[in-house]
Amino acid sequence: MPGGYAMSMQTETIAALGSLRASRRADACSNTRILGPACLGNPSGARRTRETHMPHTIALIGGTGPEGRGLATRFALAGHRVIIGSRDAERGVAAGTELAATLGRTNVEGAGNDTAAAEADIIVVVVPYSAHRATLEGLRAQIAGKILVDAVVPMVFDRGPRPVDVPAGSATEEAAEILKDDNVRVIGAFHNLSAEVLLEPDVPLNADVLVTGADAEAKQVVMALAGEIAGVRGVDAGPLRFSRFVEDITILLVGINGRYKAHAGVHIAGLDH
Repeated sequence: MPGGYAMSMQTETIAALGSLRASRRADACSNTRILGPACLGNPSGARRTRETHMPHTIALIGGTGPEGRGLATRFALAGHRVIIGSRDAERGVAAGTELAATLGRTNVEGAGNDTAAAEADIIVVVVPYSAHRATLEGLRAQIAGKILVDAVVPMVFDRGPRPVDVPAGSATEEAAEILKDDNVRVIGAFHNLSAEVLLEPDVPLNADVLVTGADAEAKQVVMALAGEIAGVRGVDAGPLRFSRFVEDITILLVGINGRYKAHAGVHIAGLDH
């Protein structure tokens, strides 16, 4: 019958298109080091199994403070090898040993900043801004050719948080300027997450991580890394020059959280995923 035949052809066409789209999606997601939310099918940021990604070795430079230990906690739970770095190697080792015992995991350790950076393929910088330039200049050889995630916020506390003027525009842009001859892919991310909540491994954050950078592949790697934290979504926030706005939002959040005794973060409403 003409109507039945047309319906049958329509059904077969839809099925074929669905198969083709699935095949293209599988090809796009075949590089498991750059999986994003669309590939992982988990925009809410719920914890993923290790089968969905290739584990990284991640160094937290200056990572013995709350932010560093909080990020180390969540990266370790996602199955990555994590090295907590410190200027004082003994302090780094102690922090790594303590966190590994707290989590009951063997993929967390500590070291000096130089050793941590040398062994990692992703380096996350969480030092105070006052130590930012000196730290990066001292680790150029260990960072060369890798992904560097700058999570530093240029601020000081003087009756509340206050921004520090950065000639380069932002800490992330300053990092790119310092490392411009070392083939480093500099990305800005993880500024806006509450350290206190990061340190509670069973508590989802319900927040977005705003990711800036010039290298599209490196940006996807970091967005996927953010998405492995429970309740977190990585959001492409544009080029490096937008990093100053992300860093400034953090200062605003610190003030709001202080006034309200809260752990508020950033959530971008209206996105499709």
